[in-house]
Amino acid sequence: MGVSSPNSPSIDGIECHDAGFQPVRGAAQEVAHTASRRSGPRRWLRAVAWLIAAGLHPKANATTLRVAEDLAGRMDYDTGHARYLLDEMVARLGIDRSTIKRHIAMLRELGALAWVQHGTRANIRRALGLGGYAGTATVYAAVIPAVYDHAMGHRIVGSGYTARIVVDQRGQAQTPVDNPPVDNQGPKRCAPPSRTWVKEDGQVQMVGGSNYTPRAGRRTTSIPQQKTHSSSNSRGSAGRRSPMQVAQDIRIARQVRPLVNWTQAEGLRRLAYALRPLIDRGLDAMQIADELAGMCLGWRPRQPANYLRTVLAKDAAQLEAQAAADALLAAQTWTTADEDDVDALARLFGVATGEPAPEPRTDHDRYLARRDWSVWPEVAAHYADDPDDALDLYGEDLVTYAVRMDAHTQDREARLA
Repeated sequence: MGVSSPNSPSIDGIECHDAGFQPVRGAAQEVAHTASRRSGPRRWLRAVAWLIAAGLHPKANATTLRVAEDLAGRMDYDTGHARYLLDEMVARLGIDRSTIKRHIAMLRELGALAWVQHGTRANIRRALGLGGYAGTATVYAAVIPAVYDHAMGHRIVGSGYTARIVVDQRGQAQTPVDNPPVDNQGPKRCAPPSRTWVKEDGQVQMVGGSNYTPRAGRRTTSIPQQKTHSSSNSRGSAGRRSPMQVAQDIRIARQVRPLVNWTQAEGLRRLAYALRPLIDRGLDAMQIADELAGMCLGWRPRQPANYLRTVLAKDAAQLEAQAAADALLAAQTWTTADEDDVDALARLFGVATGEPAPEPRTDHDRYLARRDWSVWPEVAAHYADDPDDALDLYGEDLVTYAVRMDAHTQDREARLA
């Protein structure tokens, strides 16, 4: 690290020494020749923010970080690759083309970007056997230079683009983890723990020091524990999954995602987490895809994982209610039940028992009814039976959508017949 000087900037208590830093030039900006190691978008963005704050490049500033954030938002989580798409960046950021080019060059000179592919006028559509014309896009890879790893005290194995951080965890107690979503990097990210092991490209930790604790201000992401159906306990204790089970969930999610178009915008780990109730029922990828195919007809949820968790939780609640009803029917019959049991069964099945009429419909009832448009078949049937009541409960927009979808479905069935 060298000896600190009074003029050395400090970030998060770490001295930054830029006297020996040399901008990356020429072939060293290519993936094949870079001295920087590959990274995923989250760790890469933290490293870029540090490099800019350290003042290693005299012209890098907040605009450079905005450009980096735009790239990070489009990067592949496994490879860290992102297409340049200069015209789209100009439209999104409202920054001049020449300015974006300059800041991209600054990121390359910092050793934080490397060329995977140079953009050319060669027709990529012809190479794919397609008609029309589209030029070959420029593709960048997220990389982290050695100056950042040295400042953080990381231990690096290997060199160049394929180098990795290693953490010596021999002798440390291994405890079960729930594996919240993190960057998907490296082929060994799902390896099971052992008593003596070396973890590659893992969390940033110091060799031989105390257990890793996030620095103040660092954001961490976690997913709250989900209450699943009792069948989920067959794969492990409630709320806990082994690394091998998590790896299997991700493999199934990777097979499901291409088969169900509305899930393709979701990350693999979040999708795998949302699919756990179906996986725990013993369904394979094709069976899960069949389950999901009919959930979203004519629309796409903005957050597929959240939508899946909501729908599957609702299904689990319905299964529990049905199980309770079955148990009650098995324990009691109409002939032997007393008055309280008859009332309970009547409430379950909507039978009139002489009780007071239900309370008038409220705005909250209407809000709950209009929140989920996937129930459009029920809305269309309700409208056919009682148009006025359906309009009052579901509103004109949802009723119109339901009638249109019902007509479209009937037309398609008629053509197939």
